[in-house]
Amino acid sequence: MQSDKKEIIDKATNSRRIEHLEFYLGPIGATIPMLFFVVWAITTSVLKISTETGLIMGALLGLVIGMFLSKSPWSDYAQGIFDGMAQSVGVVAIIAWFFAGMFAEILKTGGLVEGLVWLGAVTEVSGGLFVGITFILASIFASAVGTGYGTVVAFSTLIYPAGLLLNADPVFLFAAILSGAAFGDNLAPVSDTTIVSAVTQDADVPGVVRSRFKYSVMAGIPALILFSLFGSGQGQIDPNAFDNLGVAVEPNGLLLLIPFALVIYLALTGKHLITSLTWGILTASTMIPLTGLGLFSQIIDFNFEEGVIQGALINGFTGYMNMAILILLIISTSHMLTLGGTMDALKVTLNKKINGVVRRAELAIVSIVTILNVFITINTAAEISAAPFVKQIGEQFNIHPYRRANLLDAITSALGYIFPWSAAVLLGWSTLTSLKDDYDWLVVVDPFTVFPYVFHGWFLVAIMFFAAYTGWGLRLKGENGEEVKPK
Repeated sequence: MQSDKKEIIDKATNSRRIEHLEFYLGPIGATIPMLFFVVWAITTSVLKISTETGLIMGALLGLVIGMFLSKSPWSDYAQGIFDGMAQSVGVVAIIAWFFAGMFAEILKTGGLVEGLVWLGAVTEVSGGLFVGITFILASIFASAVGTGYGTVVAFSTLIYPAGLLLNADPVFLFAAILSGAAFGDNLAPVSDTTIVSAVTQDADVPGVVRSRFKYSVMAGIPALILFSLFGSGQGQIDPNAFDNLGVAVEPNGLLLLIPFALVIYLALTGKHLITSLTWGILTASTMIPLTGLGLFSQIIDFNFEEGVIQGALINGFTGYMNMAILILLIISTSHMLTLGGTMDALKVTLNKKINGVVRRAELAIVSIVTILNVFITINTAAEISAAPFVKQIGEQFNIHPYRRANLLDAITSALGYIFPWSAAVLLGWSTLTSLKDDYDWLVVVDPFTVFPYVFHGWFLVAIMFFAAYTGWGLRLKGENGEEVKPK
């Protein structure tokens, strides 16, 4: 292995990995690719011309602009782009979308949406109450399966259309789905953010989950109240609106709650996300033709006449191809912050502000995690970037690993589902947009419209800043690693 400050050459694969890039304007220059993308996303959204392919163009242009700002050889800059894309965090997110998308599409094909509409009409669970229940169910689902992104896909596909027909306000309904996904991403023992926050701070996952439960619940209760109070739409339930679904609204589709519950059960018993979703897909695919909810050809059809393979399984993942490309590009732009020294410069600046005060140390921790989540729009990637700083400062002031992990993960999980340019929000928006092909009456919520109402995320951020500022919940590390209250 041969290495220097700028690159590492791996003899096993004969590939090189760039470790550092020099930019004009220094660390500020490294932020330009991501900053350009954020401005592009805001501008196109305000002008009502935002599309997935348009966002991809913005990310590509940002990377091209960064190339002209690179003082290092362009070949090194190009390799840095590839290194960013090669990070596992992006691949994990994409595969989770594909499996969750296939599962949700199969359940939709079998009539679960129609069954939920029927259930809501019969039980009179509608409007704000429906939105509140959606938040609870999304929180449970995300806590079980461990993927907030998968929750956004599944609930946007299945619950959102049903909610609109039951007089739920589209903005609050979408916000409830994002809030539930954030809740589960923060609390789930099998969530990638939970695991990263624990491992990087030398903490055990069960202990971290127990210690952060109070923060999650404190943010969740007022969010639930607000969703229930303000989640009703402007009109009343119109029985004739059910005709918009194009099929009869009947309870048969509720049978597909069985594979839905199976996925939750398997996840809660410790099965891997892909394993749980695979069993859900197989169960639903078997139940639909056996119970008369649909034909097997609706799930997958080898159409020899047209020379194509089609069906719910295909539709389930093809709808996320553009998002997959976009996320890989966003990760590359985020990677430039590390290569260009922006991260190190940020750490040095905040270290000067701490000046030996524990409260300032915790405020510095939540501040850097917040700043990184503004620029790095995949929450796990932002968390990985911030983790070394959190550990360094936390150990310097003897802050317990549980506390460090909570400050790191709560902010990351919350903001990952709030900012309009974040991966989770764009993923939900992309899902709703794709549903327009099935439901032409569907209201697609703009990312910049929904972000003020992701109540759980905002409450969780406020709670963690309050905890850092006041020292509430602060625990130091004892001689044997135990939690000790500060004197």
